[in-house]
Amino acid sequence: MRKFLATSITLTVLSLAAWQSVAQQNQFPLAAPGGRDSNARQVAPPGAVNQGPYDMNAWKYGNAPVFTAPPGTKIWNPAKVKLMQGGKIVGGTVWGVGDPSTYCAMANAGYDFIWTEMQHAGSSWDNVIKAWKTCPHAKAVPGVRIAATDEREIQHALDGGALVLVVPTVDTVEEAIQARDWAFFPPLGRRSQGGGAAFDPAMWGSVPGGYRQTINDNLVLILMIETLEGLKNSDAIAKVPGVTAVFAASGDLGNFSGFAQGSPDYERAINIVHDSAIKAGVKLCGPFAWKDRPDFTCFQAGNEMAQIARGARTELGDLHNTQGKPEVGPFAAK
Repeated sequence: MRKFLATSITLTVLSLAAWQSVAQQNQFPLAAPGGRDSNARQVAPPGAVNQGPYDMNAWKYGNAPVFTAPPGTKIWNPAKVKLMQGGKIVGGTVWGVGDPSTYCAMANAGYDFIWTEMQHAGSSWDNVIKAWKTCPHAKAVPGVRIAATDEREIQHALDGGALVLVVPTVDTVEEAIQARDWAFFPPLGRRSQGGGAAFDPAMWGSVPGGYRQTINDNLVLILMIETLEGLKNSDAIAKVPGVTAVFAASGDLGNFSGFAQGSPDYERAINIVHDSAIKAGVKLCGPFAWKDRPDFTCFQAGNEMAQIARGARTELGDLHNTQGKPEVGPFAAK
């Protein structure tokens, strides 16, 4: 009797396991059988596009609607549209984003994008993203200069909603490819689909064609050439697929070369970047002071402190900087 019960229990457990296996197969008909090697590395399921042994280099990217822009989808990033139409775009620099109202005032002041400074400023990503979310549809789209060619920095920037990405101190084609890879979703790059503010309907989640499907076409990627090594490799850097523009770094090309603007050696360095952009067919960026320099079409303008000072000078006219001058105390003339 005891043996019969044990056998019955065993059969019942096996039957239950078999039933669960069948149920799982019905729910996931292409799933590997439980506990068995499916040989998927060598053999594809019937109907798969990629047949034969698995080969990442030969993989044909799919056309699932969640990843692919609908036919005829138009560019929705105004900064990208303006560049494509041959216009010049200007980014106003914002250093402090602790108060979103300052960012929003700059974003509605007439620039094409905002160059949120994260390389040299001490802002946190929490504050930056909060500022971007406060006025996402301002006249200027959110952009940022990150601190390094780094997956974490780029992912924070793009998940936060940046539409213009500036990457500093790109010295080699390998660094350029790395920046491109983290910036773009497959098949062009290797950006992870992690969500974030960018996917929020209040930002870009409801754009025509869908954010995931269209951001590769809408992102403006600018790589900065700032060093002697960057100059050596600038031709190859500019030709990396996905690069929108190269930036001739006016300050650091002087810093790394030892020559001042206007000197022949300095101007040679700037012209090397110019020539790389022309040969690669990409846009050329620099400081706003070079807005009339041949072939430059995108620029970094002054920061919020400079904008406030210029605005006050225009408004006050002859009364600008005519404060009283007490003889004593912290406001006394030094």
